[in-house]
Parts: sequence; structure tokens; C-alpha cells
Amino acid sequence: MERGGTPSLSRPPPSRGGAGGGRWLVSKETERTPSPPPSRRAAAAMMMLGRGLDARDNQTRQIQDAVSNVEKHFGELCQIFAGYVRKTARLRDKADLLVNEIYAYAATETPNLKVGLKNFADEFSRLQDYRQAEVDRLEAKVVEPLKSYGTIVKLKRDDLKATLTAKNREAKQLSQLEKTRQRNPSDRHIIAESELQRASLDATRTTRQLEETIDNFEKQKIKDIKNIFSEFITIEMLFHGKALEIYTAAYQNIQNIDENEDLEVFRSSLYPPDYQSRLDIVRANSKSPLQRTGSLKSSLKTVQISSSTTRKNEEEEEEEEDEEEEEEI
Repeated sequence: MERGGTPSLSRPPPSRGGAGGGRWLVSKETERTPSPPPSRRAAAAMMMLGRGLDARDNQTRQIQDAVSNVEKHFGELCQIFAGYVRKTARLRDKADLLVNEIYAYAATETPNLKVGLKNFADEFSRLQDYRQAEVDRLEAKVVEPLKSYGTIVKLKRDDLKATLTAKNREAKQLSQLEKTRQRNPSDRHIIAESELQRASLDATRTTRQLEETIDNFEKQKIKDIKNIFSEFITIEMLFHGKALEIYTAAYQNIQNIDENEDLEVFRSSLYPPDYQSRLDIVRANSKSPLQRTGSLKSSLKTVQISSSTTRKNEEEEEEEEDEEEEEEI
């Protein structure tokens, strides 16, 4: 073909894969199906990261509130239970003093009362051994676990601190990412492919750590509360069951004291052995005038009766003698 002439029919048309044709086709497809520009994708990704940060902020506050609540109330429970144990130990000491005083008093009393008080003191002293066991068990099973929760709370705060550090680093990275995007708009596709992906991975890992931290903390807290209060109830039931048994025996020992026998022993201890015979003599010689008059009258009456009886006997004898004389005549 000559220049300026009609194009030859034998010349092949421009290839679709050629440079000029290819550019033209791509531009046409881009115009037909437009995709979001890299700036919009980066902004959407950063918006999602921002929402994730807000959600993690709420989780962090919940964990902080839970840890602070446990730290406050577990500390109060520990102090109150420790005071309970100290007062129980003081009650044991006072009971020991009471036992010693009962022993000292029983040594001065009458036999039955002495035995009863001594048996009571023995039972009461045995109860204090169980009270000592109660104190030791409460200290080991209740107070110490609550006290060790101070260390557990400290460890959870360290976990929170690490999580907050990661969250702050993520927020700082996101802020720097936004500033870089605004300063260098031409590099937006590079930011979307590298920094945003790294920030997203850090956010996912931080979220998982937060969820595991709060889940493990709550699980351990509930388990510890159940164990501590179950141990407290078991210890108190064991002690009070033994206390009821021992108090029953102590009550029976007191009821077995023979009051009348001890009273006789006491009365006999007030007088010497020959006091009763002398007392009878004194009573015989210390009658009142009325008693004396009555005795005199009874004596006179007795004399009169005996005199009349004698006289009657004499008359009967005389009559018998007269009858015998008449028979002889």
C-alpha cells in the first residue's frame, strides 16, 4: 500500500493483545465495572479497625471492673474471716481458763459435786481440742485461699497491662497509618497491603487474649468461691456436731451429782463425831416449863394409879383372910 492510499485488505487488523488495543480495552472494562479505589478500601479497613478498638475498649473496661470488684470484696472477706478465726482462738483461750478454774473449785467441794465438776471440766477441755482443730482448718482452708487471691489479682492485672499495651500500640499504629495515608496519597495501595494487614492481625490476637483472660478469670473465681464456702460450712458442721455430743455428756455429768448425799456429808462435817450423843442429853435437860408440868402431872397420875392398885390388892387379901377364918370356925 502506498502512503495516503487506501489500506490494503491483506493487512491484518491490529491485535487485541497489542499495546494500544489492550489499553483501550482495559480502560473500557474499567469504565463499565468500576471498583473501589485503594483510598476507599484503606478507609474502610481503618474504620473496621476503629470499631474493633472500641469493642476491645469495652471488653477491657469490663475486665478491669471485674478484677477491681474481686480485689475489693475478696479483700474484705479475707479480713472478716481472719477476724472470725482470731475470735474463735480467743474463745478457746477463755475456755481453757474456765476449765482451770473449774478444776480448782472442784478440789474444794464435797465428793459428788467434786466428781461431777471434774467430769464436766474434762468434757469441756476436750471440746477446746476440737475448737483448736477448727481454728487450724479455717486458717488453712478459708483464710489462706482468700489471702492468695491477692497474688491472683496481681497476675490478672499484669495480663490486663500487657493487653492494654498491645491495644495502645495498635491504636497508635492506626493513627500513624491514617496520617501516612493523608500525607502520601499515592502510596495508599501499599499501606492497604502491608500496614493494615499487620494491624488487623494484631487486633485479632489482642481480642483473643482479652476473651481468654476474662473467661479464665471468671471460671477460677467461681470455682474458688464454691471451694472456700464449702470448706467453711464443712468445718463448722464438724465442730458443732462434736460440740453437741460433748455438751450432752457434760450435761449428764452435772445431772448425775447426788445433792442429798453431798448435803449429808456437809452436815456431818459441821459437827464432831460425839456431838449427837451430847445433843440428846442437852435436849433432855432443856425442856420448857410446860413440858415439865406435863411430866409432873403424868408422874403423879402414875403414882395415884399405883397407890390405888396397891390398896385394892390389900383389901382383897384381907377379905380372903377373913373368909379363911370363918371357914375354920
